[in-house]
Amino acid sequence: MKNISVIIPAWNEEATISEVIRKAFNSKLTKEVLVIDDDSTDNTVSVALLSGACVIGSAEKGKGISMQEGVRLATGDYLVFLDADIPTYPEDIVDLMANPLMEGNIDFVKSCFDRQAGRVTELLAKPLLDIYFPELNQFSQPLSGIVSGKRSFLENIVFENDYGVDIGLLIDMYQANARIAEVNIGYVENKMKPLQSLGNMAKEVTRAIMNRAEADTTYHAVPHQSVIGGLRAELNPALKHKVVVFDMDRTILSDSFIQTAARHFGFEKALRKIALEYVNPVIRTKEIAKLMKGHTIAEIIEVLDMIPITPDFEQTVQALKQRGCIIGIVSDSYSLVTNHLMHRFQLDFTMANDLEFWRGNTTGEVKIPSAFFRHHEAKCKHDYCKSHVISYVSAALGLTLDEIMVIGDGENDMCMVQKAGLGFSFCASHPALELVADVVLRERSFEPMLAYVE
Repeated sequence: MKNISVIIPAWNEEATISEVIRKAFNSKLTKEVLVIDDDSTDNTVSVALLSGACVIGSAEKGKGISMQEGVRLATGDYLVFLDADIPTYPEDIVDLMANPLMEGNIDFVKSCFDRQAGRVTELLAKPLLDIYFPELNQFSQPLSGIVSGKRSFLENIVFENDYGVDIGLLIDMYQANARIAEVNIGYVENKMKPLQSLGNMAKEVTRAIMNRAEADTTYHAVPHQSVIGGLRAELNPALKHKVVVFDMDRTILSDSFIQTAARHFGFEKALRKIALEYVNPVIRTKEIAKLMKGHTIAEIIEVLDMIPITPDFEQTVQALKQRGCIIGIVSDSYSLVTNHLMHRFQLDFTMANDLEFWRGNTTGEVKIPSAFFRHHEAKCKHDYCKSHVISYVSAALGLTLDEIMVIGDGENDMCMVQKAGLGFSFCASHPALELVADVVLRERSFEPMLAYVE
């Protein structure tokens, strides 16, 4: 008869470890309970031994290493991982996690429980999964560390050794074609992480997702048209300005993304040469994309994270949302960057150029969305212009240009600022922008524009 090994990574959990072990032994099929101790300085080891567990000292600090060592030492056919700091597990926690495996049609089980998912889950993990692994967004708590799986599958996984271990395990099992189920284990209460640790957690979760996205050759950018096309039902008919469009560089961001990338990656001289030699914006865009060749998704997002956000942007977005506005970004930068901002700040759409990737690296090629090019309804005579995107958005949503508000800072924003129903010059980097804008904002604050929405 097949049996279960319960693996409990632990570090300084003397207050809760005994209760977790007791519940681990509740299942008649539990063959062994392995506590992988991460060099605890309290009485975790002695309490675990007195509770009947086998205790093994981890060779290296970190939850992922402890989980990996547990897999190598376990002798059961099915492995159940429990966190050592959750004494509120249901009495039948092991059976809940193992039953789907034992029924034969599931290889890996992810738990969920009756408690709101954490801040990093909702604000970071789920939006990134939606971009790179949308098939996994069905799991309500992808960062849950309470999991189980067939040992034959888990033996072939290399575990992350930081906060990325749980999301990495889920993606790895998915990419290994494991059959995955989610099981609700009822109500559990675990420790809320202090705010100071959330930054590291967010960074490590991002890295785990990005590293796997880079290796996934099926990655495609979010389809701009389908995103915009699905927004019509969200329009607030009472608003005069129903859609608010932000430029990205030096508007949402305090600096230019591509110039920051040039400084970081060392192609400043080449970028200046392209700016001087190529007047045609399409050719210039394609030449600049060549400078990005060979860089990974994670490296690009790392550059983005170097650039400060305009301080009151998030608060402005929240205020606009409360008024019922649809909010988007139109940029001649890259959709990988604008999509990241869209999900970070819960915007509604973006339109930007699509970098191409092969085996996780940029190819140096770029696809420019057709919305940037002039069409028969265009109000601007330029062949390539951001104002064409504004026309496209208004037509897709069944609006007039008068119902769209635009905020930009530079020369390439002039036409869309001028054509929109209400155009804002935001700390203009080109003096002519102030001449065509309806409203001039010279301080780095979006707050004054809120008065114009209704």
